[in-house]
Amino acid sequence: MSIKQSHAASGSQARAVIDGLEADVVTLAVWPDVEAVAKTGLVRADWQKRFENDSVPYHSVVVFVVRKGNPKGIKDWPDLAKGEISIVTPNPKTSGNGKYSFLAAWGAVLAGGGSADDAKAFVTELYKRTPVLDTGARAATATFSQKGIGDVHLTFENEAHLEVVESKGSLEIVYPRRSIRVDPPVAVVDANVDRKGTRHVAEAYLGFLYTPEGRAIVAKHHYRPWGSAPPPSADGATWPAIETFDITAVGGWEAVMKTFFGEGGVFDSIYLPEAGR
Repeated sequence: MSIKQSHAASGSQARAVIDGLEADVVTLAVWPDVEAVAKTGLVRADWQKRFENDSVPYHSVVVFVVRKGNPKGIKDWPDLAKGEISIVTPNPKTSGNGKYSFLAAWGAVLAGGGSADDAKAFVTELYKRTPVLDTGARAATATFSQKGIGDVHLTFENEAHLEVVESKGSLEIVYPRRSIRVDPPVAVVDANVDRKGTRHVAEAYLGFLYTPEGRAIVAKHHYRPWGSAPPPSADGATWPAIETFDITAVGGWEAVMKTFFGEGGVFDSIYLPEAGR
C-alpha cells in the first residue's frame, strides 16, 4: 500500500478535492471546509457523526511564537495592542489557521468580560499591526521565522513547536492565559473511496487516530489527542495549562462564516489595506 499526501491551506485543499483531487480522506483545519466538500456530494451528509467526538480526533490551541528571549515582553492578548508590536498571521479569508487566530483574539476579549464592541476594537487594532497577510499557515511561518518579519506569530500549538525546532533556538512559544480550542475534523471522501474500492482502509486509517497507538503518534506531533488523560507531548512533558473556549463561544461555524468572514463581514470592515496601511 502507498500513501500519497497533499498539504496546503485548509480552504485550498477543500477546493482541490471538490475540483477533482482523488483524496480518500480529508483532515482539514476547520469544519466549514469539510462541509463544503460534503455539500458537493463527495462526502455523505452524516460525516460528522461517523467517528467519535464529532469526527475530531485531536485538538490544538492558538498560541504565540516570539523571538528568543521574548524581547517585547509579550505574555497575553492585551500585550499585542501595546507599543510597537508587529503581528504575523494568515489571512482568515483563505486560511483555517487564520480564521482560528482571528476568533481566538475576538473570543479572548469576550471570555475576559469584554463586549462585542470591545472585541471588534481589539481585533481591529491587531490587524492594523499586521504587515503581511499570507494565504496559508506555512507561508505565514516563513514570513515570521525565515524572513524575520514581525514580533509575534499567531499559530496553532502544533505548528508553533515545529516552527521553534526549525528555528534552531531563535524562537520560543508563549501561552496566553486563554485561547480558542482548535478542532480539526476528519472525513472519508465517500464518492472517491467507493469508486476506488478503498473504503475499508480509509475508515481504518481515521479510526486509528482514536486508538492508544494513534493518540501517542498524535501527541508526538504536538496535537492534543481527544479523550481523557492525553499522553505526554513529544518532549515527555505534560500539556501546558491554558483556559480554552470553543467555536460556540463566538457563535458557531455557520454564524461565524457569515458574520466575520463573509463578503462585507466584520473582517472586511476592519482590514483595509488600501487605507494607508
